[in-house]
Amino acid sequence: MELTAIIEALMIASDDPLPSAEIARLIRARIAELEDELLAEGEEDSKDYAEPPAEESPAEPTGGLTAEYKQLAEVTDDEVIEAIAKLNESYEETGRSFRALERAKGWKIYTAPEFGDFVKHLFPGRKPKRLSGPAMETLAVVAYRQPVTKSAIDAVRGVASDGMLQKLLDLELVKIGGRADLPGRPLLYETTDYFFEHFGIKSPDELPNALELRRMELPEAAEEAPEDEAPAPKEEKQLPLASPTPQAEEEEEKPAAPAEDFAKPDEVAPDEEEEDTPPTDSE
Repeated sequence: MELTAIIEALMIASDDPLPSAEIARLIRARIAELEDELLAEGEEDSKDYAEPPAEESPAEPTGGLTAEYKQLAEVTDDEVIEAIAKLNESYEETGRSFRALERAKGWKIYTAPEFGDFVKHLFPGRKPKRLSGPAMETLAVVAYRQPVTKSAIDAVRGVASDGMLQKLLDLELVKIGGRADLPGRPLLYETTDYFFEHFGIKSPDELPNALELRRMELPEAAEEAPEDEAPAPKEEKQLPLASPTPQAEEEEEKPAAPAEDFAKPDEVAPDEEEEDTPPTDSE
């Protein structure tokens, strides 16, 4: 079997994209399994013959791997990529309607774009969704500077991005990638595998002017409060008090009258003490 045919069969049978390293591993695993099967068959055939003397080496099992299979037993990732390139060349020469393309998760066979108008009738319920300008702007900031916090996105755009981020989360173009090691532990946003598949790229480095835009310094973002806690209420501005009148100023300048000393209820002055006089006879 040719390497290109084996790789084509794996990509067609797999529901998910296959990285080149995984394709190479699957091929090597099958060749190793085939070699074990041949060895087992050889051992069964050798049981019909007498065992050789101990000094002599045992007879080799009948059968064995062919030269082509032996080459497949040591296939590498680079050889897989070269074989896929040959597949695409043959697809283009024969006018096939599909190509093997690599995305973020690996290689997969996709329909050629020129057949998209026919293929879309298979999915009448799916309509293309267009992103608004603010949504594309928010997605661009996330794509170029991921992982990034909401405050950093707001600082670049100059407006709050809560609604746009929620829309991108619903469309599965953006996901939450964790929390930043900053005060308040704000959430970090990054693009999804569906984003790379939709735009036909493998990583953020393939974005236009990626190196230049990823190195630019972002505007200073405001510190974010912990998302588990409600934001602190804004302080209300107090109106200035009216200026005091001249009469009020004179009253303020007068010294305050000394506070009166009130005797405690159980303390009575000596002069005010009542004398207990004995009653007279006239009474």
